[in-house]
Amino acid sequence: MRTWNIRTAHETTDQGATDMPRFGIPRPSLNDNASQDSPVNWRRGLLRVWLLISAAWIMGWIVYLILYGIQSGFQSASEFLSIPVLLIGPPVALLLFGMMAGWAFRGFKP
Repeated sequence: MRTWNIRTAHETTDQGATDMPRFGIPRPSLNDNASQDSPVNWRRGLLRVWLLISAAWIMGWIVYLILYGIQSGFQSASEFLSIPVLLIGPPVALLLFGMMAGWAFRGFKP
């Protein structure tokens, strides 16, 4: 039966050659508590979700407006003035709603 010896990175093998030290991504140590939950940064995560949703909203409406402009064209200047409100208004409203919801839920902390 063969036994396995655990050597450090610079110990010599049976042939006399040294093993190379480990490089790359560090692994977590075996002493870490695996059941311990890592903290979640909700503010950063929700901001990134908002950025994705806002980008999808703006891109969707830009494609629609391009197709509308090609198909029938814009008839008056008021249609051009409504475009910034259409593109930017709902994402800003969603951001404000998220900020106010966070403020409201922070009020429940003891």
